[in-house]
Amino acid sequence: MDQLGRHRASLFECLCASSAAMDQNIPYFVREGERYVPTEASGGYWTPTSLNGRLIVGLTGYEIDRVHGDVDWLPARLTVDMFKLPQLEPIEIRTRIVRSGGRLRLVEADFLSGGDAMARASCQFLRRTAPPPGTYWPTPDWQVPPPSEVPMREDAKAHWDMRPIGSGIGTPWPRRVWLREIRELVGGIPLSPFARVAAAADFSSPLTNSGADTIGYINSDVTLYLHRLPVGDWVGAEAAYHQSANGIANGTSWLHDEQGPIGSSTVAAISQMRRS
Repeated sequence: MDQLGRHRASLFECLCASSAAMDQNIPYFVREGERYVPTEASGGYWTPTSLNGRLIVGLTGYEIDRVHGDVDWLPARLTVDMFKLPQLEPIEIRTRIVRSGGRLRLVEADFLSGGDAMARASCQFLRRTAPPPGTYWPTPDWQVPPPSEVPMREDAKAHWDMRPIGSGIGTPWPRRVWLREIRELVGGIPLSPFARVAAAADFSSPLTNSGADTIGYINSDVTLYLHRLPVGDWVGAEAAYHQSANGIANGTSWLHDEQGPIGSSTVAAISQMRRS
């Protein structure tokens, strides 16, 4: 294996090492009353006893959708500010409607772990309606093979089925990847399309901000924009932007499903060293 291949392998191992040998039937969370209790599968990358960041976003999106979702409304924007890294303690998510009008509904949520606030979110729902008249030119779709034609990374199967297209992450661009969940977010409950893409949106940070040696940035937020919900099990991500200065980075990814573009994900991140 050449140096680039060894580097890519080490990054994938870092992303997936926390539960490499774990039973894939274990969900990330078990619901007990109004609380969500993390299981052993929910450990994160930065410290072995902290919650995986993408599960903060995914569970927050799930709860907002569960309480406030409506077939006539699209969750067009979700922003999650993550200001404290949760440990593997019971979680409560408290939601409230800030504004509910004829075309726009704004929901806020507080993410509490062990009784302390760890994250805050806002979700903007827009009412589905007829498109305006006239001609519009969308961004061209990416030209990549479907996930069925991309080799599966066996060492990435701890958390999800990850299929990098070409160089994947931690290498010069382009960086593209297909992602599919392999375990339930909440035990016994099917994963909704919005929760699926919310959990995947956090991957914009390692996809865009990984370097030649390691993943040196931890994202402090995620903002997901959607013009439609994903169809099917797969979410595709393509790194679109990365810049950094003074230990602060921004990254953006275009998001897709097998039918075409669905939206984008943007993160802010700060320099961070992983703790064993």
